[in-house]
Amino acid sequence: MVTVPDRRGEVLTGAQILWESLCREQIEVVFGYPGGAIMPAYDAMIQYPIRHVLVRHEQCAAHMADGYARASGSVGVCVATSGPGATNLVTGIATAMLDSIPIVCITGQVPSTLLGSDAFQEVDITGVTLPITKHNYLVTRAEDIAPTLREAFYIARSGRPGPVLVDICKDAQQQKAAFEWSDETIELPGYRPARPIPAADIARAAELISASERPLILCGHGVIEAGATDALTALVERGDIPVACTLLGLGAFPASHRRNLGMMGMHGEAWVNTAIQDADLLIAVGMRFDDRVTGRTATYGIKAKKIHIEMDPAEIGKNVKVDLPLVGDARSVLEAIVPHLATQPRPEWNDRIAALKGDSAVRDIQQMPDSGKLYAAHVIFDLWRATEGRALVVSDVGQHQMWEAQYYRHEMPRSLLTSGGLGTMGFALPAAMGARFARPKDEIWVVVGDGGFQMTAMELSTCAQEDLDINIAIINNGYLGMVRQWQEFFYGRRYVATPIKSPDFVKLAEAHGLTGLRVTSRDQVIPAIQKARATPGGVVIDFRVEQEDSVYPMVPAGADLHDMIRRPVAPTEPDAHARGGDPERAESPIYETGEDP
Repeated sequence: MVTVPDRRGEVLTGAQILWESLCREQIEVVFGYPGGAIMPAYDAMIQYPIRHVLVRHEQCAAHMADGYARASGSVGVCVATSGPGATNLVTGIATAMLDSIPIVCITGQVPSTLLGSDAFQEVDITGVTLPITKHNYLVTRAEDIAPTLREAFYIARSGRPGPVLVDICKDAQQQKAAFEWSDETIELPGYRPARPIPAADIARAAELISASERPLILCGHGVIEAGATDALTALVERGDIPVACTLLGLGAFPASHRRNLGMMGMHGEAWVNTAIQDADLLIAVGMRFDDRVTGRTATYGIKAKKIHIEMDPAEIGKNVKVDLPLVGDARSVLEAIVPHLATQPRPEWNDRIAALKGDSAVRDIQQMPDSGKLYAAHVIFDLWRATEGRALVVSDVGQHQMWEAQYYRHEMPRSLLTSGGLGTMGFALPAAMGARFARPKDEIWVVVGDGGFQMTAMELSTCAQEDLDINIAIINNGYLGMVRQWQEFFYGRRYVATPIKSPDFVKLAEAHGLTGLRVTSRDQVIPAIQKARATPGGVVIDFRVEQEDSVYPMVPAGADLHDMIRRPVAPTEPDAHARGGDPERAESPIYETGEDP
């Protein structure tokens, strides 16, 4: 809890007003990098009880703020200077925008008298970020800093969350003004994030659910953001309804629940995608029907009526036509629907899905034959076993991201942080560092590929400087793995620009003052994980896994959701009887056309 003296009415510099405002928003840590146009703010920061984390690249400051927000449910904050400092934030801002993450990005700007003159390090960052922010501001006067920041935080956290950028001119930071702070509710013209849902629509939803024989819930990230796990569970229990999760929805509904089917979509479980295509009612909660979930929309769930519970009205009907839109907070909507439903077992439907599932789900990977080769699936599953599923996992983007989603079973909301919408390589390490400040007592693991890790590996220095206890599992296959997989399936195995040479990750960790370990066989996995868990500070483990393994099943881009590429069965491979592998389909269909990953 941040507490500061009440200085309302005092004449302060704009820089002081900035920090006074952040304290009143209960901000305890910011992630940033100083520079000329933001120096007045940095000079004033020393007076305030806010921790500053010095990053090695501004993109990582945005990712750290993002990771802090995802892990805490609060707003994350990053700070940068003008010009290249501000533009370096762009990838992190876009990442937060696509995944609806509330962050506030504060940038310095050249003095207001120089705006538009192409001054040194001047960039129109509000213009640059207009498409990738929920809103942004240019502040030219000291007296506007406090009210602008109040609005920025309100917009970032309300309704469908998202990033807001506040660009503050250097002279506004240096000017003086009376500090004013209002505790009244903010009302912005035309901005109505909360809207009542007609009772008739709630009743109609209950009627559709009661009348359906094969309903299926599609659980998305909005369930986590709304804190709707209990409300969703109540609906599942009342209606005996199976649940499929999006990538960002993993953890919103316990993996151990008997009605949790697993992940849907491009690399989702085969039985899940088949069940979606066979359902007569899809109840989409806090998800947006993106292309990685639906496959070809013309054939997506055509047997089903569709209820869409979504905070953002712009998402309704954007990708998939729905029969009943319910625009509102997922928790409130679900809590309104459940009392209208009678207890309704659906044994035939659930038995039908169980038959589709068969014995293809992994029960115990230890029972699978071990050829002596180390697969990424071994690493992820053993990590789940060693941590008993209780760790906060921050996954980067690529094959390892999909294997993590398949093999690490998430029981709690906010236990998996990953870049979904933008698919940002390099996200995981800095996001995990942000999460560490939000969750100081939790066990945190980074799961990252050798390619993505090298994009932001410089933040190991920040990790060492801040003495952060984070374990980093590098799934090292010597390729840009997901791109290589697409090249294998769709481009005739022409591996152009995907083999990647890496430094010695053990020595790299040690060069930063961290602990480095290397694993080359299955029997070394658990001991290495146990050593990392027992070692204070940052630990990097270089897992040397099979190079040309692929993620299965896979729905090719633009294909029907049920048209999945299955793994050719080989009895010694981890996926031979898992993730939808089918002994009756041993062929390996190779598509010669496709879109880039």
